[in-house]
Amino acid sequence: MNDAPANPFDGDGEFLVLANLLGQHSLWPGFAAVPGGWTVVHGPCARHEAVDWITAHWTGPTPVAP
Repeated sequence: MNDAPANPFDGDGEFLVLANLLGQHSLWPGFAAVPGGWTVVHGPCARHEAVDWITAHWTGPTPVAP
């Protein structure tokens, strides 16, 4: 039996899409507190919807100029 906690970024729970001031996006579990410097830009929704939203709205890992 494995006592390790399940990965909160997998599964069927609700998720948020977060963005920071540099325009970077993050998938975030809906039950977790939003970290400082990040804002909810989409959700709560199913994981696949959050991933689809990130794919459609974030063009890559290069941050925008501050």
